[in-house]
Amino acid sequence: MSDEHSGPGWERRPWGATGGREAWLYTLRGEDGAVARISDDGGRLVALELPGQGSKEGVDVVLGLASAGGAVGADPPPEQGYLGALIGRVANRIADARFELDGRTVVLEPNDGDHLLHGGAGGFHARSWSAQPLPGSKAPGLALSYLSADGEGGFPGRVWAGAVYRLGPGPVLRLELSAVSDTLTPVSLTHHPYFNLAGHGSGDVLAHELTLYAERFTPTTADLVPTGEVRLVAGTPFDLRSPRAIGQAMGHRDVAEGYDVNVVVDGRPGTLRPAARLRDPASGRSLELWTTQPGLQVYTGNGLDGTIVGKGGVRYGRHAGIALEAQAFPNAVNLPHFPQVWLRPGAGFRQVVEYRFTH
Repeated sequence: MSDEHSGPGWERRPWGATGGREAWLYTLRGEDGAVARISDDGGRLVALELPGQGSKEGVDVVLGLASAGGAVGADPPPEQGYLGALIGRVANRIADARFELDGRTVVLEPNDGDHLLHGGAGGFHARSWSAQPLPGSKAPGLALSYLSADGEGGFPGRVWAGAVYRLGPGPVLRLELSAVSDTLTPVSLTHHPYFNLAGHGSGDVLAHELTLYAERFTPTTADLVPTGEVRLVAGTPFDLRSPRAIGQAMGHRDVAEGYDVNVVVDGRPGTLRPAARLRDPASGRSLELWTTQPGLQVYTGNGLDGTIVGKGGVRYGRHAGIALEAQAFPNAVNLPHFPQVWLRPGAGFRQVVEYRFTH
């Protein structure tokens, strides 16, 4: 294919190089004027442009880099790699970077102190995915696939991972995640977008109002590994069952630095149901996240420090966006009473997340 290529509802162009390979940026255009830009580098959502109302201009509501590799300092924070990316083989943390399988200990390479985070340094976010546009005037899409080799990142077995983004109908971005394996192995995929409904370069999200459809959460140790307990949110700073401004909620000493917690989404896992609602009072723009996953990681960009230079030369400072990651519970591979993440041969991993916008 030529450098520039297009079809009904989509187009493709070069997006720089990273790790010695060329990256491509795919643009999906919805019939209502919404635009999603997705790269095969990490399967990452680079931009999500929502149409304006009346005479108002549209706005790009996700943080993202201007090109593959981005523009960062000598020691960029981990957020640079996760920005908008697909995460695997196992999302979030695995305690001590190890787990037991068939009577043996599988040892992984830690990348978060003593622990493994988001599949390790070479996780799915750091891989080049194969991409196939799905043309359509009402709901154009992009199908991505990646084959993870046996032993990659220390994980056993080959895993075929898939992700399908669809834009529309309406101001909805839908993501379907899937995987199969040729042996028993843990698999837990998620998506790691950072949202700022006022626009990706508008400053912090502390005035955004957040609602979580979650009566319980999973407490953690000081290094953010779940203790194994599942606790009611009532009486804790994680009680966001009614809308609260993020900055106001962070007034509690336990979350003074920001949120980084897994909550238990109300309702039955496997059914598509609401997990969170985010609203920007200034613009009236809102996002509802629906998912089939059992949990949701809420992370307020506490590690963003202005090092990352995003689209348009914008530097993403602290709390410039909020990551809402629909997921299995962290460290489930070592906590058998948590919803499990073991994928067996012949079985399939299937999860859905929808980002539904209103204005």
